[in-house]
Amino acid sequence: MHPAPEPTLISATTLDHYNQRAADFWEGTRDHDVRQNIQALLRHVTAQPPLRILDFGCGPGRDLAAFRAQGHLPTGLDGSPEFAAMARAHSGCEVLLQDFLALQLPPAQFDGVFANASLFHVPSRELPRVLGELHATLKPAGVLFASNPRGQNEEGWNRGRYGVYHDLAAWRGFLQAAGFVELEHYYRPPGLPLEQQAWLASVWRKPA
Repeated sequence: MHPAPEPTLISATTLDHYNQRAADFWEGTRDHDVRQNIQALLRHVTAQPPLRILDFGCGPGRDLAAFRAQGHLPTGLDGSPEFAAMARAHSGCEVLLQDFLALQLPPAQFDGVFANASLFHVPSRELPRVLGELHATLKPAGVLFASNPRGQNEEGWNRGRYGVYHDLAAWRGFLQAAGFVELEHYYRPPGLPLEQQAWLASVWRKPA
């Protein structure tokens, strides 16, 4: 087995991939229907709205705009300068420019963290630390939503991006070790046979 690349190389190469394709990524994803995922986060948050939500890996800002349209107070976070600028323009929200592997998050700040198609870019050896940082930035009883392309725990480069393709058992292990309690999980896209549902979505709570 080849040793995993250094985290700085993983971040730099993956972010360069997105920076070079930011406009195409926006055009290709702006109309994706992720209402199922947004609702999965919101229905488990017990705090009173408007909710403070961290959109972790917000990309060009599609979901930031959706949360804001519902009256919430979302903050974006992305490591790509191109995405961060687009997200600010598309949503009008604050967007933190931060590498996933070098986070600087305030403690107990957010009612929810929405990590849609983002955490799978975190190498498995770095994931416990990153999940711990997300756990810390949630308020007590706060909720984490995550959706990742699933697999058999393969890890490596895929068309210029680094990814880890967790199965449910491995993903549960990481989240439970970080102190989260599982609320629900499901596979996407809805309405397809399981073998055609390439995405694993899960919702987790930080104990009060």
